[in-house]
Formats: sequence, structure tokens, C-alpha cells
Amino acid sequence: MLAKTRRLIVDCNAGAALLLAGLPVAALPLAAARSAGPPMAALPAQAQEAGSTAADLQRWESRHAIDVGGATVEYDAVIGGIVLENDEGASAAELYYTAYFRTNGVPARDRPLVFAYNGGPGSASFWLHMGIMGPRRVVTPEVGPQGAPPYPLEDNAYTILDIADIVMVDPIGTGFSRTLGDTPGSDYWGIDEDARSLAQFTRRFLSEHDRWNSPRYLLGESYGTTRSAVLARHLQRANVDVNGIVLVSAVLQFNTIQFAPGDDLPYIVNLPAYAVAANYLGALPGGRREDLAAFMAEVETWALTDYATALLAGGALDSATRERVAERMHEYTGLGRDFIEKSGLRVTAPAFEAELLRDQGKIVGRLDARFTGPAGDVLQTRPSHDPQSTAISSAYTSAFNSYVRDELGYDGDREYVPSGGVRDWNWGRQGGGAFVRGGGTPNVAPDLAEAIKRNPHLEVLLVNGIYDLATPYFAAVWTMDRMGLPPDLRDNIQRADFAAGHMMYVDQSLLPQWKETLDAFIRRTSGATPPASD
Repeated sequence: MLAKTRRLIVDCNAGAALLLAGLPVAALPLAAARSAGPPMAALPAQAQEAGSTAADLQRWESRHAIDVGGATVEYDAVIGGIVLENDEGASAAELYYTAYFRTNGVPARDRPLVFAYNGGPGSASFWLHMGIMGPRRVVTPEVGPQGAPPYPLEDNAYTILDIADIVMVDPIGTGFSRTLGDTPGSDYWGIDEDARSLAQFTRRFLSEHDRWNSPRYLLGESYGTTRSAVLARHLQRANVDVNGIVLVSAVLQFNTIQFAPGDDLPYIVNLPAYAVAANYLGALPGGRREDLAAFMAEVETWALTDYATALLAGGALDSATRERVAERMHEYTGLGRDFIEKSGLRVTAPAFEAELLRDQGKIVGRLDARFTGPAGDVLQTRPSHDPQSTAISSAYTSAFNSYVRDELGYDGDREYVPSGGVRDWNWGRQGGGAFVRGGGTPNVAPDLAEAIKRNPHLEVLLVNGIYDLATPYFAAVWTMDRMGLPPDLRDNIQRADFAAGHMMYVDQSLLPQWKETLDAFIRRTSGATPPASD
């Protein structure tokens, strides 16, 4: 398994997380004090549909302060854009961002700079922005549905803004970012197309803000982890190394989550997540396992040995072994024996979500298995919706749109696009590489491995939510363990497990763990000094 792994024990009844590394459980803090000044005047020119230049782009700036860990953090918030050029040097797109620059403490050039984005592909960055990265966050229930607006906003005492400046990036087709003139969106909607545009954006941002010698980080969630692996290699080709990459709910090897016919791997690496979910929901026939860390290790070992051997035997598997494996799957997942047998011992994630609580008329959440919802059609073979997404989407969308206008001073006429609806994403690779256009399944793990080999000082933090069924934790661990890194470079990868789903920052009780984990990673890899207290 990965070096520097942090295992956790979860009290499933109380929801408390204890780290085996001997770290204390942090108490929830008092609400942080906040002082927001009025927005500074926006620059006068509005960008045009075609032929935009940097001088055309409108910009909004405002000054604020927040308390983080007992220190006052003064900062400038900037909503701005970077003009991207095509291969002929003509303006082709405007990529917008929201950046936060601390103005007291360590000089700007010495401060780490974190570029953060969500996934999709085709998702804007407002999830991470309003959940954990920005200085303000939306408050949602930890497990359960959110009510109607208004949705509460609070100061985020767990932002990393005290030790690093933050750039929330909205790729083309999301947020305020868009193509210009007759430039097709397909120029930016693909594995390499997307990474190439972000590489151009990053270089121009470093120039515009004079941050070329600052420690640099990439932080992506879900498909954003795929983006980070490829983006790191595109940046290296431009002689731009990064200090660290944070992979939140990672997917690098897509066959681990796709359940393609004839491929047994996804069933093997998804099984531990089923077990963890069933344990939380009280669906295991033997009762809840209180030692969750031991249970996870037990299921992981069985999945890679007896279960994998049974699946690989295919039709040659004898009936006695089939029955033993089905019984063990029943014990580990809570699924009925008949269902397991009829599934040929192979249960997809959507099938698990629809089946586990079928007798209760409920479905299990894909992004967070702790969330459940009404099934609707109790005969459905896959869920009609995701209970976790349904519970929080309105709150995040509404809160961000209110925040960006009321507090950051945005008064432009564009609507913030939460999802670009990219349906024609190019999953092929340009110029060969790990996945060649026209065949196979995307696998960008070799991109990340090559980036580490070329820059042996590059470190990676893998952040997993153990209740995540969209990008299950063990699938990510399996991928990282098989990147072909030499032994001395395997220590470049650190793993942190959270007792949460795909978006672990939804849980208020886990915010101290996020802050502690990110702070330690950035300080170690950048040489950042602790923030000065005020």
C-alpha cells in the first residue's frame, strides 16, 4: 500500500473520526470574525465577443479580512480573466478565475500558490470554492437534505489562505469562461485540449501576477485529478514544475469505474467501498463492524485474493467455490445471496446503489453512500438520481451566485455556468501517450508517474472519501500502487482517508482534518513558514 498512509477509525453511531497516527481530535471552533470592505471599482472595459485582449477584460477586486487559527488574514479577492490564444496567436477564449491573495504576513512572491478546480468534465469550481477552499463557505447538513433558500454563509476558518494564495479556476465553458468568435468549444473539451488550455492559463497568470518563483500546487477534485496528472506533464514541457499535486477523490485509470464487459478489475477494486457503505448503513448481516480500519483491510485483502481468483476463473469456477464467494460477498456487502448469484458475482456500483436498501424503498447515494433517498420505482436496476447531489446542489449554486455578486462585487451581465454540459468530450490523447485516440480506456496514471520521474521532488497527496461510490477509494489506491514508480519515489505519494464521501468538505466535523492535512503537505513541500499571529 501507499507510503505515509493515514488510516482512521470511525464511530459509525457518533460519526467521529479518530486518526491512528495519534493526532488529536480537534474540537469545532467558534465562528471566525470577518471584516469585509466595500468592493473596489471594476476596470471599465467589457470583453468583446471576438478579438479580446488582456486590456479588454473586466476585473473586479475587493478587500477583506478573516480570522484563521487566531490570526487575522487580510486579503484581496480578484475576479479576472486570461485571454487564451489559438495556434495562430489569435484570441480564442477567455478563462475566468477567482483568486485570493493574502496581503499581510509573508511577501507575495514567497507564498505558495494553489490552482484549484473541480471536475466533471465540464464542472465549474464553485463546489471546492464554497465548500472548503475560499474564505467563505456555504453551510449544508452533513448527511441529509438541505432546505429551501436562503442558505447560510459563514467565514471559513479552515481555508488554507493563511499559508497559501488560492486561484479557483473555471475551465472553458464553465463559470464566466467562454470561447470567442467562432472558436468551437471542442478546441478545449478533451483530455489534452483541456490540460493545454490550463497550462497556457497558468503561465500567463504567473506572468500577470509576477509569481514565477512562488511554490506552485495543483488541486483537483474528481475529473480534476485526471486534469492535474495531464496538466503537470504539459507544464513540464513548458519548463514549469510544480511542488505538489493534491488529488481529491481521484480517478486516473477509468476502467476501474466503468464496469466494461469482460473486465473484472472494477468489481474487485469497488468491493471495499460497498462494504464500507453497507457497514455505515447498518446493512451487514452480522451487524456493524466497530473497528472500521480492520474491516477495510480485511475486505481489501479478500478482494485482491479469493474474490479476484474467483472472477478470473470465469465459467470454469466450480459451484462450491461460487457458493463460498457469494456467501462472503453477502457478509461483506449486505446484498442478498440470490442477487449476488444472479449477478454472476459481479455487482456494478449503480446496481449496488439500487439494490442494497430496496426492501426499504430507498436508494444509496453515489457521491456519498451515507445519503439515501426514495427509490421511486422499486424495480429499477439503477438509481434515478443521486441523493447527495440532490441534497446540496441548490445550496451551493445559490450561495455562490449570491456571494460573488453581494460580497465580491461582480456586476457583469454573464450568468455563472455551474456545468458546461460538455457532451462531446474527446477522451482520446493527442500525440499518443497512455491512451491513443480511437481505442482503449483513458488512463492518465502514466502521465503522473512520468511527471514524478522527471521531477523527483514532486509530491502527491491522495485524499479519499471512504463512502464515495463514484471514485471509490480502493480503486484510486490500486492505481497509485501500480504506477511503476521506483521504490524511492513511491514515498512521494501520501494518502489521507476521510470518513466522508466524494466531497469530504461537506462535513463540518471533518474540516479540521482537511486543514491539518493540507497545511502539513504544503508546508513540508514548499518550506512555507507558519503564519504570523496578529
